[in-house]
Amino acid sequence: MDFFAQQARVRSSSRRLVVLFVLAVIAIVAAIDAVVWVAMGHHPMNGEPAISNLPLLFTSSAVVLAGIGLSSLFRIMSLSGGGKSVAESVGAVPVPPDTRDQQLRQLRNVIEEVAIAAGVPVPDIYLMEEEPGINAFAAGYSASDAAVCVTRGCLDNLSRDELQGVIAHEFSHVLNGDMRLNIRLMGLLFGILALAIVGRKVIWFGGGRSSRRDGGSGQVWMIGLALIVVGYIGYFFARLIQAAVARSRESLADASAVQFTRQTDGIAGALKKIAILSEGSALQVANKQEVAHMLFGEAGTFNALFATHPPLLQRIRALEPGFREEDLARLGASWQQVAETQPTAAATSKPANPLGVPGLAVPPPLRAVLAGAVLAQGNSMEVTRFQRAAAVHQAMPVTLTAAAQQPESALTVVLALAMSTQAELQATQRRITADAFGDDLQQAVQVIAVEVAMLPPESRLPLAALAFPALKQLSEGRQQTLLDTLDALVRADGRVDLDEYCLARLLRVQLLESRQPRRAPLDGLKKLPACRDSVMLVCAVVAANGSVDEAAARRAWLLAMQQAFPGVALDWSAPPAAWQVPFERALDDLDGLMPPAKELVIQSLASAIHADGVVSVAEAELLRVICASLHCPLPA
Repeated sequence: MDFFAQQARVRSSSRRLVVLFVLAVIAIVAAIDAVVWVAMGHHPMNGEPAISNLPLLFTSSAVVLAGIGLSSLFRIMSLSGGGKSVAESVGAVPVPPDTRDQQLRQLRNVIEEVAIAAGVPVPDIYLMEEEPGINAFAAGYSASDAAVCVTRGCLDNLSRDELQGVIAHEFSHVLNGDMRLNIRLMGLLFGILALAIVGRKVIWFGGGRSSRRDGGSGQVWMIGLALIVVGYIGYFFARLIQAAVARSRESLADASAVQFTRQTDGIAGALKKIAILSEGSALQVANKQEVAHMLFGEAGTFNALFATHPPLLQRIRALEPGFREEDLARLGASWQQVAETQPTAAATSKPANPLGVPGLAVPPPLRAVLAGAVLAQGNSMEVTRFQRAAAVHQAMPVTLTAAAQQPESALTVVLALAMSTQAELQATQRRITADAFGDDLQQAVQVIAVEVAMLPPESRLPLAALAFPALKQLSEGRQQTLLDTLDALVRADGRVDLDEYCLARLLRVQLLESRQPRRAPLDGLKKLPACRDSVMLVCAVVAANGSVDEAAARRAWLLAMQQAFPGVALDWSAPPAAWQVPFERALDDLDGLMPPAKELVIQSLASAIHADGVVSVAEAELLRVICASLHCPLPA
């Protein structure tokens, strides 16, 4: 998934969108000014504008600009809650974390596995219950406040692999920064359309219902009609802008989904079903145009100019070059034959994810699941990142995943992850927990810590990712108490272990960002040489924590420096004993880099990690934290 190239494209799309929107607003202002000038009876004198009437133009322009700007700002502010606000605006309802519905359970499992593989927190999950078409979207300002919404048609008509492909497509929008641009588009479209709405009100209250005989009602009626006409014309061109921006990103999202899942059958199968089924991807909700540019498929049947996605056949052929249009009819006939047997098969066959089975007490061991994935590939391919994430998810005890689904029990899970296995230290940590949350919660943490201690190391941060949606539901004060308590637990023994640090840092970054989603960082403008010291320190921390001795750490660090600063002679310096504070300052500095510079940093870190040919759990967790801090997905 070429995250950094896509980030550059999104930035280019944003600049192009701003330019086009400014031009559209200028044209709208000019048109309204002309109508006001004529309606109010002002004409040039001897070929020159009347100086005394120029204030009228300034007033008209200011009112129109203020109307568009305030309307757009109002709509964007109404979506300040991020992805959840967008999902609720189209009538979607949250999927309960403890649902026993097998379709919803499978949806949650797929989304959780994709989140673990991508190294992002699990998003809020929503369902458009009354929508029979196959469609989905991801919305939000950042990965920490994202929401993924699917239609009932997705659950009723897609296989697990196809649903996986659709969700991977939507996660590519989450990772590539498309969601923030999508919300801005919603605001800009509303701002222009508001002119037409105001025009209707002006005619109704000022012109159509006026009984005055001084001729004023005719002028008001003309201005109102102009607002309607210009507003809808502006909306027409804004829709063209919306469609063009969306089409440029959808093909890339399809390709990203294939790179992510390492298979084309899933997303291609979903597109074929959209083409064959009568419902297609159409939405019934009244305000579907607002979200049309962020959907997996078209919201309805539109002229090619207004299409927010490339033609279905074109998207399918990009995934399967030999596919022909006549193949759709053949597939439609074969699917019709098996349609009646699918519900029975789904009810009697073993679910692909054991966590979807109520009452499953003992999940398969992680190594067994990974071995099964290798066998499924004929022993000829490596287990993909997605398969490994699915294996980690499946191997988690059901008691822990269930506890991670509710706010208070998720709190105990995260605190248990920070508890030491050393008996002498546990007493201190229990006292810290009791002081912060009370004895009852401390005892609950103590009980669940026994099971958490049995988790394989690679399951710790994924479990925290599963708990994230529930933690977001806690009050802001309780969230802050959790973060402060985690810091205290981590430092209870006077030193900070790497796994403890990674847990505390990851949750702090994500929870703080989820509180104020609109303040999520934008792409930076810094170039790599400006952050050389920060790059050197971050790479040194990674090299030191992934090497058996200082000589090996130095070799790994030098490989990273050759990647980041080729031809520049730099001296190795081991990270200080108290490396956490300067490390976090360095991460904040690197978060301001341009996307291509961030790509070099991630590549340099990968070089350091692979220097000894082994990727340890410590290195993987540290890289997950770094990528979260830099707002980048985990590298493949």
